[in-house]
Amino acid sequence: MTTLKNRAKFAGLASMALAATSAAVLFASQAAFATAAPGDNGTVKVHDSTTPVTDHQNDPQDVCQFYLDGFGFDGAQSVTWYIDSWPPTGNMTEVLNGSLTMDASGDGYTANQSLPNGHYKLFWNFTGENGAAKQKVFWVKCPGAEPTPTSTTPDGTPTGTPTTPAPNCTCASTPPTTPPPSTPPAPPTQTPPVPAAPAPTAVTGSLPVTG
Repeated sequence: MTTLKNRAKFAGLASMALAATSAAVLFASQAAFATAAPGDNGTVKVHDSTTPVTDHQNDPQDVCQFYLDGFGFDGAQSVTWYIDSWPPTGNMTEVLNGSLTMDASGDGYTANQSLPNGHYKLFWNFTGENGAAKQKVFWVKCPGAEPTPTSTTPDGTPTGTPTTPAPNCTCASTPPTTPPPSTPPAPPTQTPPVPAAPAPTAVTGSLPVTG
């Protein structure tokens, strides 16, 4: 009877040891897999340049100068990112890009960035991602840089007629009248004197008579 109890006790201890060994092997395998293949954990935010890197709660929609702040990723994970202009103000063309490597804690951030006022979308790619890139949409709105809106009619023609100020003119409204220059009178026409005919000379003497 004692022998059977000892055998049962030994079998129970052996089962527990086997289970503990299996659990240790499984945990080691999972740890090795996590090290070899980074996961999709982590968050990225668009921070205004005045927001501290450690502020993980702030996620503004409107920024002026800004930086990208990533945290909670795998240690030494490589990241590439790019930003597209986005409707309603953009046409989905790339306007900015860069790359960085997260630190040992899985955190990292870019230098300050600048873009013209408008709507944008961030795409954040990293090694080991299993789905689409992490994405963020945001507005760049810097004070004093907003264009002046123009009202238009449904056909796109600007409303109203622009008024052009009249030029400053210092001249008289009616040009002064200048009398035409006087023409000197023509000199009187003079007829040259006609010389008088010479007086006939009387004939003297006698002339023969011819028949």
